[in-house]
Amino acid sequence: MSVRILLVDDQPLMLVGLGILIGSTTDLEVVGEAGDGREAVRLVRELRPDVVVMDIRMPGVDGIEATRQATAEPDPPKVLVLTTFDDDEYVYGALRAGASGFLLKSMALDAILDAIRVVAAGDALIAPSVTRRLIADFAGTSATPAAPAPDTEPAADSSPVAGITDREREVLALVGQGLSNGEIAERLVISAATAKTHVARLFAKLAARDRVHLAIIAFEAGLVPRRR
Repeated sequence: MSVRILLVDDQPLMLVGLGILIGSTTDLEVVGEAGDGREAVRLVRELRPDVVVMDIRMPGVDGIEATRQATAEPDPPKVLVLTTFDDDEYVYGALRAGASGFLLKSMALDAILDAIRVVAAGDALIAPSVTRRLIADFAGTSATPAAPAPDTEPAADSSPVAGITDREREVLALVGQGLSNGEIAERLVISAATAKTHVARLFAKLAARDRVHLAIIAFEAGLVPRRR
């Protein structure tokens, strides 16, 4: 079955371009288009799409509020935010509103199609450059852990990463640095499919919501250097 997609953007040319792009695939199908957030929410209720590709800055109801309303529906769609604006306020707002992905319109067309498939499958995906900045912000605002008390026996390793393999630890560290699966594969000299499998296992073992959550776990486990 095809993934049913609702496109939301206030730029008609963007709707046309995305429609043509998706129409060239065999597993994706555009079932509706909206030019603002209010219309998007109405069509979510009417068409019940699997994925909404959502712009942020639109007249009237913006993409963040539309995402909040759409994801509050019974059996809600996955929302992939696709925007020109790489702004922290938009990133955090979209994620808090329930978006499963945040991509920039400057990304390669194939990457956008792959992202739709990823969120349709129930995973989360955030542009690597955005992930790196989110983790940098987290690192800059997190307190340094307190030093252990002297003359005490070291406690058993009860950290969330205690049960993962050495290779998974390497992969987790690279996720924490904001690398994509392809970049991880290149860095570790493994196939992209193998990198994807390791990341999937990390999601399961660490009960992570998305790549940002994995990256935060990596940071808290000391696998990502702290900023000074």
